[in-house]
Amino acid sequence: MIIIMDPRASEEKVESVQEEIKAIGFRPFMNPGVERKVIAVLGELDVRKADLVEHFQAMPGVVRVELISDLWKLASRSYHPENTIVTIGDIKVGADEIIVAAGPCSVESERQTIELAHQVKAAGAKVFRGGAFKPRTSPYAFQGLGEKGLKILAKARKETGLPIVTEVMDTHEVDLVCKYADVLQIGARNMQNFALLKKVGSVRRPVLLKRGLGSKVKDLLMSAEYIISEGNQNVILCERGITTFEDSTRNTTDISAIPVLKNWTHLPVVLDPSHATGHWQYVASVAKAAVAGGADGLLLEVHNDPAHAMSDGPQSLKPEKFADLMRQLSRVAQAVDRLV
Repeated sequence: MIIIMDPRASEEKVESVQEEIKAIGFRPFMNPGVERKVIAVLGELDVRKADLVEHFQAMPGVVRVELISDLWKLASRSYHPENTIVTIGDIKVGADEIIVAAGPCSVESERQTIELAHQVKAAGAKVFRGGAFKPRTSPYAFQGLGEKGLKILAKARKETGLPIVTEVMDTHEVDLVCKYADVLQIGARNMQNFALLKKVGSVRRPVLLKRGLGSKVKDLLMSAEYIISEGNQNVILCERGITTFEDSTRNTTDISAIPVLKNWTHLPVVLDPSHATGHWQYVASVAKAAVAGGADGLLLEVHNDPAHAMSDGPQSLKPEKFADLMRQLSRVAQAVDRLV
């Protein structure tokens, strides 16, 4: 349920409605939008729906009360019609410019990481990505450098000015990662780690939420709802391919998820063609399709020696290939009235 207030309603009237929501046993959540004053009523609404609508409709300052059928109330466009723009320093994700985050799958060494940071920045990347904690299918595979890797990422940011996005895997790591990173990434395997979602929802750091390997678009939005309902509205949704019967690529890229998400939610949507395809030869085509399809950004893996990468080498672009792709993406973006 959402309560739409008169834009001219005084703070006292808005507060009065919020207090009444609490008194009845629900939780109020204010829409951060600037075009209208909207209060979401959070909680399980039972057979009292009609009575509650009439009750709040009669309160001073209330224009109307609407029931939202979407389970993802706070992520829904019904609640927040205008696009949310997530700010990372001076960078705005969800605005006219398509933001590209690029870097290695894993932080392997200081020299490798900083060299790549300079290279992707020169090619036009606005955010540097790299993994310090790595969830791997095999327990014997490289698991990342941990805090040492985070410190390397922080040094790369200091030298290049690029903000850092890196994955956090556990609730106990959130505070540590927040010390070094600008954006917290929730990986596909943790999309439904609800304790972790609540934890990152309690911090005021942008969150990049990746779609799970076997998850529906609706599942992704419900995971975003966990984060937003804890108070963190800076959520970026990431399509990264899903598991299907097709095995010609690592995963199946669900390009249609981009327009669906842009229609259903106000949150920015980005695509990770590296994980979606699993092969560097296909990354450029899928990246261009994502831009044409309305994505607000891309997450790309770049490595200076993919053959010897400690993780995901086959899907990583070499720096020169990445630079070529950025030039191509600029032309595609212009065709859809956007910028890269």
